[in-house]
Amino acid sequence: MAHQHDPAFWAGRRVLLTGHTGFKGSWLCLWLTQMGAKVTGLSLPAEETSLFRQARIDALVDHIEGDIRDLPTCVAAVERSDPEVVFHMAAQPLVRLSYDTPVETFATNVQGTVHVLEACRRAKALRAIVCITSDKAYENREWLWPYRENDPMGGHDPYSASKGAAEIVISAYRRSFFSAEGAAGLASVRAGNVIGGGDWAQDRLIPDIVRALIAGARPLIRNPHAIRPWQHVLEALGGYLMIAEALASGKSWAAEGWNFGPADDDTRPVDWIADRMTAAWGASGWDRPETAANLHEAHNLRLDCAKARSVLGWRPTWRLDEALQRIVSWHQTVDRGDCARATSLGQLTEYREKFQQFQSGPTIPIRQCMT
Repeated sequence: MAHQHDPAFWAGRRVLLTGHTGFKGSWLCLWLTQMGAKVTGLSLPAEETSLFRQARIDALVDHIEGDIRDLPTCVAAVERSDPEVVFHMAAQPLVRLSYDTPVETFATNVQGTVHVLEACRRAKALRAIVCITSDKAYENREWLWPYRENDPMGGHDPYSASKGAAEIVISAYRRSFFSAEGAAGLASVRAGNVIGGGDWAQDRLIPDIVRALIAGARPLIRNPHAIRPWQHVLEALGGYLMIAEALASGKSWAAEGWNFGPADDDTRPVDWIADRMTAAWGASGWDRPETAANLHEAHNLRLDCAKARSVLGWRPTWRLDEALQRIVSWHQTVDRGDCARATSLGQLTEYREKFQQFQSGPTIPIRQCMT
């Protein structure tokens, strides 16, 4: 049988989550605390408009405001939380912003990762570290087939290069400090373009569409033919939780890199997303901007998730069109005044129920898959 998320594993579990005020971090806080985990978060202050503020997540976690670019801050957070599991999500997460702030991007995504891992070396009770990087960590060749976990790291833009460099840092720390008997297991996870309710990031497709639709305007779509591995945020987070459970249970095979993305036939271009988002909202359509900054962005990006399917039994649960419907429902519900936390937890419950029903296929034995 496939692996499942085990709420009993997380009940009372001490977890340190960097980047907990961000979009993905906020959803993971909701999931972990719903299962009874004791979550400490380390992050820069939340944006004024954010899921973290809308869902009042500061009331659910031990909230620490700090910068991972400062090593003593990371060390203090580890000492305060005494974690058994660490999820490292804090990052500068935007490709186009990285052109404006390359120094900050590298300092946060590379040196910040060094600081978090260095602080983790001092954690006595720590059993599992899951570092979240990106599908853009791969050296993008613009070819048609999807990237596998053993493909080279790289990157054209500062963001992608910083995530590729972070992967090299993680690998070095794993082999140098987290491979001995009794050491915490260290994995990196690379998700596709995660989407979901409550994402308000600037210059990102779904939030840009939502902001335009709320304002009654037609969204402006910059690169309508670009292909990305879109997936609901809960798909990726579910994979992260499975890896953390395996690491904390002493499964050495989990201490590697892992891809989590959509089904092979569910990787879509930007205009497909825009068409369905506007139709689901009841809007008239979208436009292309008259001019756009001439900055390089990958055109074709796909992930091979055979390893996660084979070893973990992980499979995408919501098809992309269903994920888009959930996003529209989330924003329209919250926009009319309903509670953002209750709305999010309701979707999380629906996802978990379908996940339990869907994850029923057999896994390939570990020794067969790894040889």
